[in-house]
Amino acid sequence: MGSPPSSPTLITSVQRAMRLMEAVGAHENGAPAKQLARETSTPLATTYHLLRTLAHDGYVRKLDDGGYVLGDRLDSLHSGSRGQALVSRVRPVLAALRDELSAAAYLTFYEDGEIRVVEVVDGPRAPRVDLWVGFEDAGHATALGKCVLRDLDEEARADYLSRHPLADLTPRTITRPEQLLRDLEAVARPAAVLDREEYILGTACAAVPVHDGTTLGSLGVSVRVDRFSRIQDAEARLLSTANRVSRALSLTI
Repeated sequence: MGSPPSSPTLITSVQRAMRLMEAVGAHENGAPAKQLARETSTPLATTYHLLRTLAHDGYVRKLDDGGYVLGDRLDSLHSGSRGQALVSRVRPVLAALRDELSAAAYLTFYEDGEIRVVEVVDGPRAPRVDLWVGFEDAGHATALGKCVLRDLDEEARADYLSRHPLADLTPRTITRPEQLLRDLEAVARPAAVLDREEYILGTACAAVPVHDGTTLGSLGVSVRVDRFSRIQDAEARLLSTANRVSRALSLTI
């Protein structure tokens, strides 16, 4: 058997980095490396090395006086964990909708100029759509995406369409911006927006708007196209679920 390694293991390095960040966070106005080394019982050379690495990745920031404070990267981590908590809060509501309609349920948000799927709740009797084309590039061809586009202001909608050509995905896909805009304006808010084989042949979808505070999104379901009339008839159920989702998303965590 070999002798134990003399250098710190990866786990030890991670533990030291976490303790160091905790120590940095305890000093609102910053603390120098020597003080942080003493507080965490970490060799000074190791402290300098870890601080340089953490600063390079944005987890800590070095002040002009040599002290260290927490960096902006932690804000994105907090935001991401908050987003996960929000989605986990509404997942049971989406599951109930799936079970009642025997249809896969989807939740999207409009973030940083893109329409993103943040959750899909499906099952053996309610399979999800095969997202064969990146969803961010297919907002014009899906009920979920069109629902968001309908509720965007004119400037935001024009910006999205300028960056996303209306790709011809099926024979039913709308590829002319003027036709898409006419169709969107023809559907009164908050009525469901429909997609019948516009994204993928054999599948129909319906979507209604949801809101997370100031963030716009959509809630939708997908079924085989031969069940299209069923989701058309389920608009009231979709709107009721969307209201519940919007209320849950608006609660402060």
